[in-house]
Amino acid sequence: MASSDEKFVEAANEWDLETLYNDLASEKCKRLTPTEKLHLRGLLLGYSPAEIADKLNKQVRSVETDVCATIYRYVKGLVGKSHEKMDNWRSVNEWLEEAGYKTETTNNNRETVNFESVDIIGRIASIKFCKKRITIEIDTIEVDLLGKDKSSNEPL
Repeated sequence: MASSDEKFVEAANEWDLETLYNDLASEKCKRLTPTEKLHLRGLLLGYSPAEIADKLNKQVRSVETDVCATIYRYVKGLVGKSHEKMDNWRSVNEWLEEAGYKTETTNNNRETVNFESVDIIGRIASIKFCKKRITIEIDTIEVDLLGKDKSSNEPL
């Protein structure tokens, strides 16, 4: 039988799981448990709590209770909807996608460029810390991107 780390791993193809785990851990004030991560990945893949329970050979009521007491609460706090009622488990995906945790799907027709180095020169006007957000205001910035075309390995 696969370990919990090996279940619902496809979620990493569409979601920034590490950032999401870290941000939810900040909301929780401690790390997510392996079970919480497992249930979250199941939800991110579009499975209902009942479907997650079925795939994990668990009791439906147990998974429903777990996600209500943990994942739903942490997600609501993370996206600033603590006082809203979560009407549907699908809200988890919608809210986290709106918050920017879903990764962009790549377009295979785009030209791929590998950047060897990035030089950024600038003057920071201010840095503000508020809850889980850092805002950096920049007066001037200069960016020099030195890249190579992936197909030919030639400088651009």
